[in-house]
Amino acid sequence: MKRSLRLAAVAAGLLGLWHMIVVVAALPHFILPTPVRVFAALIAQAELIAGHALVTLAEIVAGLIIGTLLGALGALSLAHFRPARQWLLPVVVVSQAIPVFAIAPILVLWLGYGMGSKIAMAIIIIFFPVTTAFYDGLRRTDPGWIDLATTMNATRRAMLLRVRLPAAMPALASGIRVAAAVAPIGAVVGEWVGSSAGLGYLMLHANARLQIDVMFAALLVLAVFALAVYFLVDAFLRRLVHWQPVTLFARDQEDT
Repeated sequence: MKRSLRLAAVAAGLLGLWHMIVVVAALPHFILPTPVRVFAALIAQAELIAGHALVTLAEIVAGLIIGTLLGALGALSLAHFRPARQWLLPVVVVSQAIPVFAIAPILVLWLGYGMGSKIAMAIIIIFFPVTTAFYDGLRRTDPGWIDLATTMNATRRAMLLRVRLPAAMPALASGIRVAAAVAPIGAVVGEWVGSSAGLGYLMLHANARLQIDVMFAALLVLAVFALAVYFLVDAFLRRLVHWQPVTLFARDQEDT
């Protein structure tokens, strides 16, 4: 309850600051509309925005699920197979050296203007944080647990499934949280480069027609989606990795 009230207070403060900047600076609405004008556009264009929002949400969710699965499989391959470390790890690192905006037109060319290219863009962005975080967790298992499993004659497969994998789950959870935060970026970047639907497409369409209030309304919906996806994923991961202590939050609660 207190957390919700704090979030509401922060949102109200930001909206008030936004309105004050517009009024004090006497900015025209085609440069920066007031929050009232944006919410009015959101209500007036609710059906249009909702249709594009569902497309973007589907791209984000699909990219997050597929990217997480591929990232986890990539990390397991790196940890379990030595040839994969020699060949796949450099490819993973190099893939992040290429700017996202440089990849987007190629994906649109290959996969078309539909959802496929946007999901692929989200997967590319999500794959790296999940793979690196999970792989780091797999290779940093407590040596004492490894020694104990070795003493009990555990096979390599059992060592991975019974020792390394549970020990690496907190690291995987951290990687998925990062992926949830950046997943909307891939979908929207793909929509900006080339699309026929989605919030990114709607923002470009509204901007070209100087419908800045509609553009900000679409941006507001995108921000709500991003926050909702992150907090839902965070809540799920807290239940999944329930054995991981959260000492920082516990200390904060004691202090308050």
